[in-house]
Amino acid sequence: MENNPKSGRIDTVSKVIDASPHTLYQAFMDPNSLVKWLPPDGMRGEIGLFEPVVGGRFQLTLTYEDEHATQGKTTENSDSLEGTFFELIPNQKIVEAGVFESDDPAFAGNMVMTWYFEEVEQGAKVTIVAENVPKGIKKDDHIDGLNSTLENLERFVKTS
Repeated sequence: MENNPKSGRIDTVSKVIDASPHTLYQAFMDPNSLVKWLPPDGMRGEIGLFEPVVGGRFQLTLTYEDEHATQGKTTENSDSLEGTFFELIPNQKIVEAGVFESDDPAFAGNMVMTWYFEEVEQGAKVTIVAENVPKGIKKDDHIDGLNSTLENLERFVKTS
């Protein structure tokens, strides 16, 4: 899988969360934690493979809880993707690239997700930069989903 973040659409969201960059980074590095907060509202997640090392792979399936809500990319009600970790800088940055399993060419391509964890006075600013977003993913829906994920992360670290 080639890491080519310079092409395609870029979607970005940020949120300041009252937690340390270390706490947020660790929430990402633990697959049992990740599956609890990563899925946007209305979805649940399942991790089939998770190797959080540079060059390590991951497999993730997100399933819509309301089967009538949205058409899935992989099946009628799910999105599955496989990917690779390209860069892991503890407490600072995670770069991963993934490809959706889909027969629809609108969801083809290697989407690169970069997560930044920056210490700020109020805790940590988390920024997600999604590069080469497949054209089949509506920008507004993607931004809403990414923001939902950050809200879930904030709730997760407050209750953990």
